[in-house]
Amino acid sequence: MSPSLEKILSEIEQLTPQEQLTVMGHLVERIKKHINQAQPKRKWNDLKGMAPYPLLGEDAQEWVSRTRQEGDEHRERLLRGEE
Repeated sequence: MSPSLEKILSEIEQLTPQEQLTVMGHLVERIKKHINQAQPKRKWNDLKGMAPYPLLGEDAQEWVSRTRQEGDEHRERLLRGEE
C-alpha cells in the first residue's frame, strides 16, 4: 500500500460514520462512471446471427412448449404435495 493511500485511509478513519458513507458514495459514483465509459453498451442487433440456429439443437417453439409443459408438471406436483 502506498504511503499516500495509507494517509488517506487514516484520515477517513477519523471521519464520522456519516462522513465515511459520503466518501464511499463519492467513490462508488466515480467507479460507476468509469465502468460505463469503459464498456460501451451493445445493441441487440449487434448480436444478431452470432448464435447457431437452432440454438443448442432445439427449435425455439419446441423449447417454449417443453418448458411450459415442465412448469405445468412441476406446479401439479407441488399442488399434490409430492415435492
